Amino acid sequence: MCGVESEYDVIVIGAGAAGENAADRVVKGGLSAALIESDLVGGACSYWACEPSKALLRPGTALHAAQRVPGSREAVTGTLDVPAVLKHRDDAVSNWDDESQVEWVDGAGITLVRGRARLTGAKRLTVDDANGNHFDLVARHAVVLATGSRPSTPKVPGLQHTPHWTTADATSAREVPESLVILGAGVAGSELAQAFARLGSRVTVLARGSLLSAFPEDARELVAGALRADGVEIIEGVSPELIESTDDGGVRVALPDGRTLEAARLLVATGRRPALDGLGLPAFGIEPTALRVDDTGLVLGNSWLYAVGDCSGRAMLTHQGKYQARITGDAIVARTKGELEKRPARWSRYARTADELAVPRVVFTDPELAMVGLSEEEAWEHGIRVRVVDLPISVAGAWQLAEDYEGWARFLVDEDRRTLVGACFAGQDVAELLQSATIAVVGEVPLERLWHAIPPFPTVSEIWLRFLEAYGL
Repeated sequence: MCGVESEYDVIVIGAGAAGENAADRVVKGGLSAALIESDLVGGACSYWACEPSKALLRPGTALHAAQRVPGSREAVTGTLDVPAVLKHRDDAVSNWDDESQVEWVDGAGITLVRGRARLTGAKRLTVDDANGNHFDLVARHAVVLATGSRPSTPKVPGLQHTPHWTTADATSAREVPESLVILGAGVAGSELAQAFARLGSRVTVLARGSLLSAFPEDARELVAGALRADGVEIIEGVSPELIESTDDGGVRVALPDGRTLEAARLLVATGRRPALDGLGLPAFGIEPTALRVDDTGLVLGNSWLYAVGDCSGRAMLTHQGKYQARITGDAIVARTKGELEKRPARWSRYARTADELAVPRVVFTDPELAMVGLSEEEAWEHGIRVRVVDLPISVAGAWQLAEDYEGWARFLVDEDRRTLVGACFAGQDVAELLQSATIAVVGEVPLERLWHAIPPFPTVSEIWLRFLEAYGL
């Protein structure tokens, strides 16, 4: 490929958010880096996941927020303008054009290589470009896998022969279907259910277990109630027995209880798996199903292969992947300079400790769910004597947001150290509460010191004062 050098200090496979950050950190550390990408630079988050899904959700959230406040409620008389919402989504993804992202890569001093890469030896790769050309690259120090994830499709009879949407199809849809069945009730399924319901679809969600089962029951019930208020039918504890196409181009879903659902579209949102196929990993004794990495992101069993983001098998979240990439990039630089020879200390700049203890997660439904740190069960598994403090978000700041504000919060306290190890919030705009909770968890701030962090009045942050009072301070 003309203009591409064959040797770099570090080669990063995958130019999504995690890959961009990994390459940027090693370049800032004085190393050269090549970034290999076969699709749009910026990755799934920028074009088919985080950005477009939030762009589809936000107009409905803003409209409902206005309708909850006297005065603005009377002024808002219309419904969502669907073409305007879809254009807003198109603008959010730059109309699926990565020119600005490519300019950033170039400005950061990173070499962009277009094509698909596979490992052919230790620190050696072959890249196939879209024109059928093949060329070899060599990494002097490290190769970083940042290949993201792929949809995980359940084994349901008939599904593989029935046309259906993935989440990427849903977030890039050019029109709103009259009816939609969503298979999967996790974060993506819940968010897209509400987005399409508020855009005019008749939506049914099928959950093998419970809606948003990774969150506490009180929190997820608030979201379930809101979805039902938007007209979404939620059927929990079911797995389809058969999925097939209808004569009019729609889909038919047969349930175990004998019910049959028909819809214009089927969305399969049953999770994702690391995208590791085709990279040549079996030749290195690595199964392309999951990776095991240490705190620096180094794949166990070798000294040069690293992984960041979804493909590393840890928390599949864009912000977490960027966090991992920054730490891994710094660790690679430190090792090339001889500054990192032993296992890094927890919470140091070279250890991805937050992957285990402080992962922030947000569900951008209306109401929102926001959680960080350990759950009650996880805390006990870690040997922590934990105390749980649950309370409604019933403060003056909440009443300013909505006349009928409903919210809920949970705080988990390590009783021996008297520090926060986890928190969960449910309610309108609670995502903005999460960073303060994350700081408290990561900083291991003693509750006696946290007592002096005064929440301004009137804001939803007053829930922190109510928590400390309920705890007994």
